Amino acid sequence: MMTHDPLLGPIVALVAWSIVMLCWMVVTRMPALKKVGIDLSTIVGGKPGALDGVVDDKAQWKAHNYIHLMEQPTLFYAIVFALILMGQSFPLNVGLAWTYVGLRIAHSIVQATWNRILVRFILFALSTLCLLALTLHAAIGLLHS
Repeated sequence: MMTHDPLLGPIVALVAWSIVMLCWMVVTRMPALKKVGIDLSTIVGGKPGALDGVVDDKAQWKAHNYIHLMEQPTLFYAIVFALILMGQSFPLNVGLAWTYVGLRIAHSIVQATWNRILVRFILFALSTLCLLALTLHAAIGLLHS
């Protein structure tokens, strides 16, 4: 039986969560677009935020969060893969990675439902500290190799 690196779990979990948010966004936005008379077959181009103020804010919150899941988590994926390649899958790093994922999921739920900026900021800041710690551990691993 093949064993897998324990740092792969948080990567798979965050990708899976991003797909959940994508589906939630689509299920929420399609009725919101229809409600304001937007026909996707007639739209050419577009940019993030173009529907802000056009469709219901609560529908947009899911879209904004999905964009956020495509931003900073890309750094998370990169540093976790670096840690895996360096053989740095220590329990502390695995715990930090799972904490990062949990905080990002909590951030998503807050942004998609309640959207209190202070709460989102705290969750974002805490997840960023996890990312910083993972990056520091990777840098230390490089320096000691």
